[in-house]
Parts: sequence; structure tokens; C-alpha cells
Amino acid sequence: MHNYLKKYLDFLQVEKNVAIQTTVSYEKDIRQFIGFLEKEKLELLQVDYRCLRRYLAMLKEHDYARSSVARKLAAVRSFLRYLKREELLKENTWEIVSTPKREKKLPQFLYVDEVEALLDSPDQRTPAGIRDRAILEVLYGSGLRVSELTSLNLPAVNLEEGFLLIRGKGRKERVVPLGAYAQQALAAYLEKSRPLLLAANKEKVDEGALFLNKFGTRLSDRSVRRLVKAYCLQVNQGQTISPHVLRHSFATHLLNRGADLRAVQEMLGHASLSSTQIYTHVTKDELKKTYLRTHPRA
Repeated sequence: MHNYLKKYLDFLQVEKNVAIQTTVSYEKDIRQFIGFLEKEKLELLQVDYRCLRRYLAMLKEHDYARSSVARKLAAVRSFLRYLKREELLKENTWEIVSTPKREKKLPQFLYVDEVEALLDSPDQRTPAGIRDRAILEVLYGSGLRVSELTSLNLPAVNLEEGFLLIRGKGRKERVVPLGAYAQQALAAYLEKSRPLLLAANKEKVDEGALFLNKFGTRLSDRSVRRLVKAYCLQVNQGQTISPHVLRHSFATHLLNRGADLRAVQEMLGHASLSSTQIYTHVTKDELKKTYLRTHPRA
């Protein structure tokens, strides 16, 4: 089984040009499925709809969220389709197994004053604080995913024109605007902080990375999540948030102020407009709250 998996992962990387993070995620989910087959003493090349339904039942018993089950099922289906394409699987009855409906959750976001308090929290007297302010400004000001932010290299930044060249999901490139505050914060970081951080990089590893850690090498996704959490606690938001909440806030605030939905879709890098439309529910909810709070006949 694991030999088939290795060939499939090579196929994703070489022929499909799938992002490394996506490949890693698929591998983890498919290995879990293979582990289930081995435990149940089932053969991979004999998988049918009954087998797949038993697997979904097992996931349900282990209290996986619907979104996680849907993701795992998508990974397994992709693997099985590859095997069918290679004529290793003769039947595809597993295709009739439906994907669990996902819970409709509104994205968490911050109000403008909460964002401003968060952005003002880093200590601008330290190299790390100057860097962190730039990170927070870019996350909120351009609506980036954490992986997009940490993968930025110096040539992707155009301070004069005010934009960033982003490589998003599926390695698709897009240009996003860089607001005035983010430009100022980045300029300060590049001038005052980054040279000091880079000096610690004795091995000259990944010198072109935009955001650096204390060792002068590329800042990791985990480090960004950790610093966002720390600043949230510092300003006493009453909750800790992930960096993705700043992306949600970016989209919500734009739509609240009349931005075009398709323009927001392009800036976020969503392949489908439906992914962006969830933010319209947030803005409608906000309008309703405002109406109920302020209208004398509400």
C-alpha cells in the first residue's frame, strides 16, 4: 500500500505541481486511511463504497469535525482516482459516497478599534517589535495567509508602488495592495530591524527572506501564530486569535465600507466567489446589529 502512496505523492509533485504543504496534508490523511485498511485487514485495491462508509463511520466515532472528515475524504478520493487512472483499481463504486455537509460558521473577525489596539502593541524600541509591527500591518493591511507572509522574499515587495507579489494556494501568483501604514511599517523594518536580525545569520541561509527570526533566518508560520497570540494577550482582547482572523477582518472591513465583492475575492486569492461571499453574511449581521442598536423603532 505504501508503495502506491509514494508513487501518488510523486505524481502530485511532478505532474500536478501541487504545493508542498498540500502534498504533506494529503499524505497524512491517506496514511490514516491506509492504517484503517490494515487494521480492518482490507485490501487497498479492493476498496469499494462499503469500505469507505465504514471509514467515515470510524471518523465519526472519533468525533472528527465535518470539515476534517470532508478534507480526509477528498484526499482519499483523489488517491483512489489516481489508482483507477493507473488501472490498478477496477471499480469506482466509492464515488457514490457523499461528502458530509460542512457546518456553516461565520468567520471570526475583530472590530476596527480592536485591530488598532493590536497593531499598536509591539514595542517599537526593539528590532523584534519593529518587525512584529510590520508583520501585523501586512497581515491586516493586505489580507495575507500566514504561509503567504512567511514565504515572502525581498523582490516581492514594492514599497514605491505599494504592492506585494504573492504566491498563494496552488502556487498561483497575485498582486495585492500594500496600505500606507503597512508601507511605513515595512520601511522601518527594512531600515532599522532587518539588518540587525540578518547579522545573526552566520551561515548565510535564506538571506532573501523578508521576515527573519532572531537567528537571521526565515520566520516560521508557527512563530507568527505565537507572536499574534502573545500580542492579543498583551492588549487584553479577552480572547486569543489566529493570524487568519486578521485576514477575516481585512475582508469584513472592506465589504463594510462598500468594496466590490469580486475585488475582495481577487485580493484574497479565492478561486471561487462563494468562498468570499461568506463575508457578506458577516456584514449583514453587523448591519442588523447596528440597526437594532440605533433605530428608535427597531
